[in-house]
Amino acid sequence: MNCVGDEAPDLTRMEPLLLPRPRSLELTGGFVTEPSEAIECAESSSGDESYRIDIAGDGHVRIAAATHQGLQRARATMRQLRTQFGDRLPCLAIDDAPVISSRGVMFDASRCRVPTRDTMMAHVQLLADLKLNHLEYYTEHTFQYAGHEDIWRKASPMTAADIRAVDAAALAAGCVLGANQNCFGHMERWLRHEAYAGLAETLDEFDFYGVKRRGPFSLCPVDPRALELVRDLLRQLLPNFTSGLVNIGCDETADVGWGRSAEAVRRAPGGTTDVFMDFVAQVAAEAREAGFTPMFWADVILRHPERVRDLPEDLVSLAWGYEPDSPFDTWCSRLAEAGRRFRVCPGTSSWRSITGRTSERRGNLAAATEAAMRFGAEGLMVTDWGDLGHRQQDVVALPGIAAAAAASWTGTSELDPRTVSLHVFGDRTLRLASWLDELGDADESLRAIGGVPGVGGAASRLRNATALFEDMHPSGAATALPRDADSWWPVVDRLEGLSGRLPDGAHAQWIEQARLSVETALFAARRGAVRREGRASMRRLAPRLAEELESLIERRRSLWLESFRPGGLDESSEPEGVLLQECRSGSIPLVV
Repeated sequence: MNCVGDEAPDLTRMEPLLLPRPRSLELTGGFVTEPSEAIECAESSSGDESYRIDIAGDGHVRIAAATHQGLQRARATMRQLRTQFGDRLPCLAIDDAPVISSRGVMFDASRCRVPTRDTMMAHVQLLADLKLNHLEYYTEHTFQYAGHEDIWRKASPMTAADIRAVDAAALAAGCVLGANQNCFGHMERWLRHEAYAGLAETLDEFDFYGVKRRGPFSLCPVDPRALELVRDLLRQLLPNFTSGLVNIGCDETADVGWGRSAEAVRRAPGGTTDVFMDFVAQVAAEAREAGFTPMFWADVILRHPERVRDLPEDLVSLAWGYEPDSPFDTWCSRLAEAGRRFRVCPGTSSWRSITGRTSERRGNLAAATEAAMRFGAEGLMVTDWGDLGHRQQDVVALPGIAAAAAASWTGTSELDPRTVSLHVFGDRTLRLASWLDELGDADESLRAIGGVPGVGGAASRLRNATALFEDMHPSGAATALPRDADSWWPVVDRLEGLSGRLPDGAHAQWIEQARLSVETALFAARRGAVRREGRASMRRLAPRLAEELESLIERRRSLWLESFRPGGLDESSEPEGVLLQECRSGSIPLVV
């Protein structure tokens, strides 16, 4: 596949392309070459991160900031100006400050893919460049806990030395590194080991919000040994962080009450909610004892709005949702009315996608931003998950991170994709971000009607996945992806068109990741069409699909090892191995 080599525009003749967009920018006329800088301290009523930049015709750049953090944000703006204009800067005046105090990113470091220390340092620099100030790595089993070697042995875990180094780098960049360890649900990586299975709520079947699942999943909240494990983990983890913040998780504990806590649930006046809240309060107390402010995923408690006021006052609720219709307004109003601290957590819409989900990402971020502004959220943290083995490339997640950085700084989800191309991808053609936006909606026609049918069999939108991903790696949900090949071949055509005009102006790593993403999506789309055309088409095209997939697998492994640790790679690659065998044998399952 060839990249498009369009000539880059003359960026020095364009308006300043800044990410996030400043609160106030006035071009005062003319340019100055190699200006000198002068730093001033200034009182500000706009917050600790406010700053002012004046680039004057006399050849001086004057930067005024009330705090070191404000100076760092000004420096980020100056770096962006120099990226665009070089040493000949436009004369201008910028007054700027964020509208939301905590602006962050959470990377998933537990679904097979654990970043190297160099990658973590690159994350710190990315946050500094985009004026973000909070970083987390979602952790289930990927920290090197002493005494629990069997849990992380194959995971290439983060070490205490890694965390301390990244924490110091984040602090120097005006960013906090929040600690993160799920302490209740999503503990199957621990509980499936014989030594820990006795701490599980259940090893049997339970209802996971309408889908039948089998444990283990959550710690048993009435087993004192579960709290002892949590205490041990937090006491090992938290001393490596200086932020004083820890995300204790506690999300999606749907199995509570289905197993060993069933009797306690029956006895409690508030049933499952009482048992859940009691354990969360105990975990929060452990964090508090260590000098940390606890945060937790608030999905369970927000299903019981009458109990929000029972939350500890210092516990920060993280209201998360990843679709355009996620009811952030309702959640935030409940938390605000109860006087509780809260942050909103939209998503990058990259996971379970290969390509990203552009329309959903935009709508989701807009809903979260509007609610955060309306109800006074103290923070916005965009999440980038890695469900089912972290199968997406970072290039499709970064537009969501950039959009969240812009939204949390300005209070609006409007975003100029040219700024993302230039300042995130180093693309002076200004085209890659728009190309990625198109890629993220390549199968939009399929997912618009491919969800679980509604009342009377009405079509609904597929949620939490693209159609290409769901067809390639089925979730088990009763989705209704189109069953006719004629619906799938136009997606192939769109992807072939995108493949033929991949911009080539970005840094090499992003071009390679984008190329792999579009070609993997093409494989999925062709396979989806073949599955629906019948056995003759399958026999004819299966050898070609096998050849394509074999190359894709090797390229994905190579890109993984450039930025991430080897532990988890084989596990993440297992589904592709199954697909490869199907293609080689000509036994791709048909849709009839």
